[in-house]
Amino acid sequence: MDSRQQFETSQRFRGMDFTRSATHPEYYESPYANGAWDGWQASRESLVVELPEVEKSHAWMSDYDDGCAYGRNFARSTIEYRLKAQGIRTK
Repeated sequence: MDSRQQFETSQRFRGMDFTRSATHPEYYESPYANGAWDGWQASRESLVVELPEVEKSHAWMSDYDDGCAYGRNFARSTIEYRLKAQGIRTK
């Protein structure tokens, strides 16, 4: 679920009209929904998660045989992708 879907299904905004504008679909018909969406986005922009750097698991491993580092890089990029999908920035 992306950030907009979370916003539209949030219990906090239950009952709000989320009908999209026919001429500008990125906006809502309701000025209250537009204001709430702006606030939601601003709250997400203020969140920043610092992810740890990926290091080799052992000093003696070469770049070619460090499967552990590959796995950690993959996990880190997956986490970063999912956080960004939620509107959360990463360092």
